[in-house]
Amino acid sequence: MEIVNELLGRPLLKIYQDPEIFNFSLDSILLAHFCTIPNKTKRIIDLGTGNAPIPLYLTLRTKAKIIGIEIQKYSFNLAQKSVKINNKEDQIELINCDLRNVSTKLGLGMAELVVSNPPFYKVGSFKQNPDERKNIARHEIMCTLEDIIKEASLLLNTRGVFTLIHRPERLSEIILLLNKYNLEPKRLQFVYPKINKPCNHILIEAVKGASPGSLKVLEPLYVYDEFDKWTDKILKIYNYEVEE
Repeated sequence: MEIVNELLGRPLLKIYQDPEIFNFSLDSILLAHFCTIPNKTKRIIDLGTGNAPIPLYLTLRTKAKIIGIEIQKYSFNLAQKSVKINNKEDQIELINCDLRNVSTKLGLGMAELVVSNPPFYKVGSFKQNPDERKNIARHEIMCTLEDIIKEASLLLNTRGVFTLIHRPERLSEIILLLNKYNLEPKRLQFVYPKINKPCNHILIEAVKGASPGSLKVLEPLYVYDEFDKWTDKILKIYNYEVEE
């Protein structure tokens, strides 16, 4: 069942969703806020765009061309409707294809920024959902972490930025793969559901061809306060009130 929701807390953007299949999550908003947009950015690529929450949020931050790659036709159709209802067709381009080898379609070194909110779980690591569409969004069925990092590196120009949200238990694997594909980690932030709870997400950013070292670890980000309400920081991000 398709519905239209506000993407942000203020009536800035709207997004088509299907609550019975898969809604966009706070993960996408955190990633779109966290990523660094290099000066004079002309093109941004979102690998695994879903129903396009990241491209839509990024239109508030940049005038650059944003290309969203999505393999699932149903999510792609929702993304198209979301782009259209916000009149963002001139800025956001959506492509329904496999992100593996997408660099051969778009061109090597053609982007200044690549972002991804990918499937977090390896196949077999958790019980899969009976709905195949949910499985593809959550598990590495159609692409692996390495596929995403490899394509990001190929798509980026020298000194281009790759930004990823993922699970903390895969941090060592992420860093190894970033190094393998000439992406040097430069910013890292740990996200916690609330104080005294284990970290459940990480935001990490790497620069292609950068010198090793100088990794900056940002202050922790807490989603909920002691009353189980969103923290002021999260509310500001969600409402797009944080100054750049």
